[in-house]
Amino acid sequence: MPLDPRAKAFLDSLSNLGGLSDPRSISIEEQRKFMEAFARSQTGKAEAVSLVEDRSIPGPESQIPVRVYAPEGRGPLPILVYFHGGAFTTGSIGAEDAVCRRLANGAGCTVVSVEYRLAPEHKFPAGAEDCYAATKWVADHARDLGADPSRVAVGGSSAGGNLAAVVALMSRDRGGPPLVYQLLLYPVTDFAFDTGSCRECGKGYMLTTETLEWCRDLYLRNESDGSHPYASPLRADDLGRLPPALVITAEYDPLRDEGEAYALRMREAGVSVCFKRFDGILHGGVPPETGVEPMREAVAAFRQAFRG
Repeated sequence: MPLDPRAKAFLDSLSNLGGLSDPRSISIEEQRKFMEAFARSQTGKAEAVSLVEDRSIPGPESQIPVRVYAPEGRGPLPILVYFHGGAFTTGSIGAEDAVCRRLANGAGCTVVSVEYRLAPEHKFPAGAEDCYAATKWVADHARDLGADPSRVAVGGSSAGGNLAAVVALMSRDRGGPPLVYQLLLYPVTDFAFDTGSCRECGKGYMLTTETLEWCRDLYLRNESDGSHPYASPLRADDLGRLPPALVITAEYDPLRDEGEAYALRMREAGVSVCFKRFDGILHGGVPPETGVEPMREAVAAFRQAFRG
């Protein structure tokens, strides 16, 4: 399909402003400030929820900040552990506050948003291990959060989609916690970045192949890390015995093909997978108006999954 007119207008406005900053041209601190402001500008109006609470929970090497959202309604509620995007180097729980509120209200679940460690200060597998530790803590303490420990799901967007997929693999490999669902929005699944969509959409559609390669250089310790399934889940030998999944991709996204390849491989391994490509839109459902339908799809999938 042609690029959505709203997405085209957004790209034109970026071009007029000089585009998104080249990540290699500014410091990581400046990049984080820039991306934080950009992410907040794209999340839309924040919905009211019954409870928002910041906490710190034990991590592998340090405390992990989390933010807990609870909607109106009586518990115990299902619970979603959510991992923010940001190329493994930027992003925060604050930047995706509006998204988590929308998920909590729409899906009728408690949401725990995780502030995992970022690269390059903390390279692979630090962020992934934080996300797994947070998920295990949530499952172990679900009742304290007014939630149901038998209905724990994971989800995330972009880098967060990668981390959700990785946590599902870790949970299977390490004997728990059991997960009922995984939501993978525009996920990174293979650090090779050599797909057809990387070649077709790797320049001129906001997220560039250059940016993806930059985040790979900062996140991974060495080239061999890119082959590890906890970095590149598409390279896992076995994708069976994983929780049901919804994989959402965007037509004009360099990550499109690897997200769809991961969905197909899970399905071939016997996992219940729904995957949907949203035509005409950019990575992350940017601008916000083009991300409404993907979010509705995610909310509906969670409602179905949490009903069992």
